[in-house]
Amino acid sequence: MAPTLKNPELFRTKPFVNGKWIDSTSTKTFQVIDPATEELIAELPDQSPAEIDEAIKITHEAFLKYKHTSPYDRAKWLRKMYELMHENLDDLATLITWENGKCLTDAIGEIKYAASYFEWFAEEAKRMYGHTIQPSNPNNKVITYKQPVGAVGLLCPFNFPSAMGARKAAPAFAAGCSCILKPDAQTPLSSLALAYLAQKAGFPDGVFNVVLSSIESTPMVGLKFCESSLIKKISFTGSTPVGKLLMKQSSSTLKKLSMELGGNAPIIIFDDAKLDIAVDQSIASKFRSLGQTCVCANRIYVQSGVYDEFCEKFAAKVREFKIGNGFEPGVTHACVINQKSIEKVETHLQDALEKGATLLVEGGRLPKLGKNFYAPTVIKDVTQDMKVINEETFGPLGAIVKFDTKEQVLHWCNDTPFGLASYVFSENLNNIWYISEYLETGMVSVNTGLFTDAALPFGGVKESGFGREGSLYGVDDYTVVKSITLGNVYHYS
Repeated sequence: MAPTLKNPELFRTKPFVNGKWIDSTSTKTFQVIDPATEELIAELPDQSPAEIDEAIKITHEAFLKYKHTSPYDRAKWLRKMYELMHENLDDLATLITWENGKCLTDAIGEIKYAASYFEWFAEEAKRMYGHTIQPSNPNNKVITYKQPVGAVGLLCPFNFPSAMGARKAAPAFAAGCSCILKPDAQTPLSSLALAYLAQKAGFPDGVFNVVLSSIESTPMVGLKFCESSLIKKISFTGSTPVGKLLMKQSSSTLKKLSMELGGNAPIIIFDDAKLDIAVDQSIASKFRSLGQTCVCANRIYVQSGVYDEFCEKFAAKVREFKIGNGFEPGVTHACVINQKSIEKVETHLQDALEKGATLLVEGGRLPKLGKNFYAPTVIKDVTQDMKVINEETFGPLGAIVKFDTKEQVLHWCNDTPFGLASYVFSENLNNIWYISEYLETGMVSVNTGLFTDAALPFGGVKESGFGREGSLYGVDDYTVVKSITLGNVYHYS
């Protein structure tokens, strides 16, 4: 049965362009399916290329006006957006659980997290500082200031259908940029709800637009964003192969890009770590959203002195999970988004077992609950030649590896093309400092498995992408620096 919203106006099934819910001219549609019940939630229009072109044009035209608005007005609208998200917290979380499948407690956390970006950038909107610089000529002065880059295309994934849009749109709005957002075809309802709230918050028409497409039409929309000279920046969260494709497609316009791509996050647990904390936090990291986040631990490295005890405690905690529909009280973990996620877990598990890994927690499919339900699996005695070590699983499979020295584990951790997040558990400051400095990742989390925050510069290195979302650096990707030289400043008589 479909959940009931306190504010049914949040449930939208049409594209939002130029402040209006438009009727698409396309005859094609796509379905949004509840991954837990496999029931139809809504049927949405699969917009045509001409409609995407028109939406891009409107986004650009809105920017030409919006860039002249006062930063204090932008701050006011952003703050109102934050307040509206909290006022509608339960409904927004319900939409996430309905279309994404994650349990309601996680969805509530996501909405609070998403809203925090609007609060943070409401404050940053007024703090886009420039500099005065003294060049070599003493009679000249150089002044710099930041200007909005232009209309921005946002391409968002399924795993955080509200937070990813918020994390990108909030700094763009603060900087003075307009946005056109293309949500994942599996989870578009949360983005449409954000558009509804943005209008209520007071953002001018055309500043925030949401276009819709099926999975099959998504490459067309991405290409439109990349090749349009009116889109000056693209922010993308998704897989590394798609990120590389978008970079190639954007080369003709040399637009600014932010890429938050795949990860292969390691956790390192030293002998001197507080073991119970390390176990709890490793589970929080590994099985958050059943492993369907880019910063989820993919490889759990445990030093030999505590390896056996860690494995035992870790497995015991996983066996306590309650799997079920995300709306059911007491459920700790719900379903994954689709069959593809389960199939990848099974591929990695089979490869590991064939190469000598030992099964700690069997896990597996739960057909009585539904085809997208999978109880988390845990394996130990994992080695560096296994797929689970070299590829991002993005699902509920915990892989535990034994190591002896910090030099050994550092080499193993860095032996990957990816570098998004990593985790270290130790009570030895020398271990923490050494490992944190030399890990080739954009983010290192020490003695905690949950670290994301609006104040944190979120982003990776190597093939995990570039650019930073959140923090004082978050506006930079949506601005360009202009320098003005003032000549003959001094006139002495």
